[in-house]
Amino acid sequence: MLNKIKSKFFYAFIFECISEKVKLNIIKYNKSLQKSINIKLLNYKLLSGKYIIKESNEIWKLYNAFNNILIFKGNYLNGKGKEYYLDGKLLSEGEYLNNKKWNLKLYDLNDNIISELKDGKGYFNINDEFNGYFFESEFINGLPNGKGKEYYFTNYLKYEGEYLNGKRHGKGKEYYPDGKLLCEGEYLYNKRYNVKGYDLNNNIIYELKKGKGFIKEYNYNKSMYEGNYLYGLKNGKGKEYYKNGKLIFEGEYLNENRNGKGKEYNIKGELIFEGEYLYNYRIKGKQYIKGKLEYEGDYLYNKKYNGKGYDENGNIIYELINGNGKVKEYQFDGKLRFEGEYLNGKRNGKGKEYDICKGLIYEGEYFNGLKNGKGKVYNIKDNLIFEGEYLNGKKHGKGKEYNNNGKLIYEGNFLNGKRENKA
Repeated sequence: MLNKIKSKFFYAFIFECISEKVKLNIIKYNKSLQKSINIKLLNYKLLSGKYIIKESNEIWKLYNAFNNILIFKGNYLNGKGKEYYLDGKLLSEGEYLNNKKWNLKLYDLNDNIISELKDGKGYFNINDEFNGYFFESEFINGLPNGKGKEYYFTNYLKYEGEYLNGKRHGKGKEYYPDGKLLCEGEYLYNKRYNVKGYDLNNNIIYELKKGKGFIKEYNYNKSMYEGNYLYGLKNGKGKEYYKNGKLIFEGEYLNENRNGKGKEYNIKGELIFEGEYLYNYRIKGKQYIKGKLEYEGDYLYNKKYNGKGYDENGNIIYELINGNGKVKEYQFDGKLRFEGEYLNGKRNGKGKEYDICKGLIYEGEYFNGLKNGKGKVYNIKDNLIFEGEYLNGKKHGKGKEYNNNGKLIYEGNFLNGKRENKA
């Protein structure tokens, strides 16, 4: 028990000395470390979404998922808090009530107060191109209510119309990114309900009545989606397209999600997957590389789980059982991305990682999907440029660095990806 207490204080002391960004990268995969320092990471998503760190009942921190940028600090549900622009400057500060803006002051980039909410009422006007805030609306009960506008990053209107409790509700209009009318009509809780849709020449191309109908959505003269709508959402059969007009996906939808049978294609128009989906995730099917079967079996959260892998001649070259075994991963263009061992559907054990242009870039050990243990890194000429130890995807422990010609330039310890001291 005493050792656990000492360990907790040790980690707490260390974490006070490092930046928020480094702290986030260290703890986001490590639940035991979060517990040791009394920090809880909620709603973490690898590719999209936001990070929420709960440091205590009083302090929550919300991060932009892609860049690890702090965008909120305070009590996330009730109490005092601050929001920030993407460049770190103060956007607003004040009190929140039931996760709603309540008594707040809003600032511009020069720290001038430009609007204020009192008891959830007021008018917010945020239209800053650099930071990506494009919104203006009346607020009632801490949410947009009444007339308002949303903007694209290009400063063109995206939507103008009525809101109810933070959602598009009532009469409104949507616009293409170049400013032309996309659709207009009546919205019901963020869903298109009774609307008419237009192409880039302002011709009516579809009409929804009570959220039902066949819809086409265009982007710069190329169809992005065409298919059935039900209650204002994609439901039934439909197709999605790349900007070059080639098919991305064709199959079945349920409430905006790929659900049921479907097929996926790469940007060249080649079939890369056919099978079954459940709420946007592949669950069973066949995966292809340049028209040839590469994998057939079950998936778990889009990762190969129970199935067999094949070479270009149709020979079985690997087999996964419950996410365990040897496997190969490929890029969208069919080039090898990774080959090695899996455990529970993640990279675990020995493996090799490849780059589209450079070829082999890493060989070594993995744990829970990340580089952990001993490994080697190579440059585009296949020359060794690093060999040493990793922890949670970063250089950590003993290691050696070489220049592009193979000459040793550093030997010593690394801490969280950086040189610590020379041996």
